Amino acid sequence: MEYHNPVLLKECIEGLNINPKGIYVDVTFGGGGHSREILKHLTTGKLYAFDQDEDAVKNKIDDERFVLIRQNFRYLKNFLKMYNALPVDGLLADLGVSSHQFDQADRGFSTRFEAKLDMRMDRNDKLTAADVLNTYSEEDLKRIFKLYGEIDNAGRLAYAVFHARKEKQIETVNDLKIAIEKCVRRGRENQYFAQVFQALRIEVNKELDVLQELLTQSLEVLKPGGRLVVIAYHSLEDRLVKNIMRSGKFEGEIDKDFFGNQLTPFKQITRKPIVPTEKENEENSRARSAKLRIAEKK
Repeated sequence: MEYHNPVLLKECIEGLNINPKGIYVDVTFGGGGHSREILKHLTTGKLYAFDQDEDAVKNKIDDERFVLIRQNFRYLKNFLKMYNALPVDGLLADLGVSSHQFDQADRGFSTRFEAKLDMRMDRNDKLTAADVLNTYSEEDLKRIFKLYGEIDNAGRLAYAVFHARKEKQIETVNDLKIAIEKCVRRGRENQYFAQVFQALRIEVNKELDVLQELLTQSLEVLKPGGRLVVIAYHSLEDRLVKNIMRSGKFEGEIDKDFFGNQLTPFKQITRKPIVPTEKENEENSRARSAKLRIAEKK
């Protein structure tokens, strides 16, 4: 199965600061590119990987040091406990949708193909993007377009969807494009559709809720000195990652003790995010919006 190159591979491996005998977790296995590289640095260590997408299972690595768990990473702590793998030395998360998922027309993730509006990362889930478009109230549509797509005219967009579906259910990518064409600013079509699709995808997969659960659990599963390495692809994800690494809270405010010393669970290894080189951007289009942050548990 064709998967694209893993993003910021060298930087992720350096960020994990791998102990050859340690226990590591790759919570976004995908094509297995990051996992294969981690295994090269392990001797007696162990790697646990999570992925809820059935396509990813086909990339499973045949190695006694490797365990693939076919679950959403929101269940991280439970499964690591079950495998008696706590605490861990490092955790890697490469967020968002894989290139493979974007390139599979029938998944409905991409604006490039005419397909049913699905967008489920786990195809056992019930809610699809079409369900969101055809059943959510106008107010709820406005909320997700504004919050998750950061779309300026979210109200107008929600109104267009709400009224278009009265005439005809919005089932496919083209149905959606036709329904909202009057909301799209000329010359910015691709960017606008990308924002709409991002909003729907985040809602369908509850991506920000799941990410918050993962980051909260990372504090519990990492041992002192363990590394948290996260690649985010849009500002909503990156803000959550930045705040938790900086303060241990999603809101970002830092607690202080009686003497004014900062009480933070992480030491930031990267003050500013690491971004791909121009060369990597040219070779791997998925890398373009990537931001890598690294922190060490105190």
